Amino acid sequence: MSAQGNVAPVIIKKKKVVGGDGHHGGAWKVAYADFVTAMMAFFLLMWLLNATTEKQRKGIADYFSPAIPISRVSGGGEGEFGGESVFSEETLPQNGTGATNQRPTEASQARGEMGLSDQGAEASEADAAAFEELEEMLTARAGESTVSDALGRHILTRVTDEGLVVELFDLENAQLFAPRTENPTPLMQELADLLASAAKLVENEIAVEGHTRSEPITLATNPVWDLSTSRANRVRIMLQEAGVVAPQLRRVTGHADREPAVRNPMAIRNNRLEVIFLRSDQ
Repeated sequence: MSAQGNVAPVIIKKKKVVGGDGHHGGAWKVAYADFVTAMMAFFLLMWLLNATTEKQRKGIADYFSPAIPISRVSGGGEGEFGGESVFSEETLPQNGTGATNQRPTEASQARGEMGLSDQGAEASEADAAAFEELEEMLTARAGESTVSDALGRHILTRVTDEGLVVELFDLENAQLFAPRTENPTPLMQELADLLASAAKLVENEIAVEGHTRSEPITLATNPVWDLSTSRANRVRIMLQEAGVVAPQLRRVTGHADREPAVRNPMAIRNNRLEVIFLRSDQ
């Protein structure tokens, strides 16, 4: 054995020193910017949904619909995939020019700035003015309103895509109909006369919808469907007797207990009538 065999091996240890304040990159800034952009787009979408009507939203959606066919089988129909089917070769593509005031298009293409023609915009403005006048009259906000406190506490109004909804509802010890019947109380007669007077101020068509609270499941025959429908029809008759012309009444429907106004399905508050002054474009 050589002399070098007894020599201990030399071990070299290298220590890497890393600074405490190194550069961490800027990827987080890009992620944060994307988040802020997404939130801004979300709130813009929420504002847009609240500030436009159903017809205006359809016009906006149609504005972003592609007017140039992507492939030979992409069509210009009104189906979910832009054609009659994903395999259709008979549907011709659309050749519209999109949404401009100078060159408006028909069918599912957009029309103008908000998807409304001049007549549609005028009708929308007229409806808004009419609904505001009706709300002031029915909620006693107008100075000349004759709605008493006893009637006003049974009335709730709201504007929807369908039109102005006037909700008439039961309260404890103050009901619109005799229990489990379609026989109106004097209170309901006063409300019907009030609505008939309001209907004379506008030309909008009217829909009447009946709603009832749930009944105990121990009943052999559940009367909620017949009761909601018969009450709605009774209100239609009362409106006509009070002066509303028959052509102004569009429909009468009963919803039973399927759309409760409060969480408790058996609450008396769910007994209600909804008289809807429909928009002109409905």
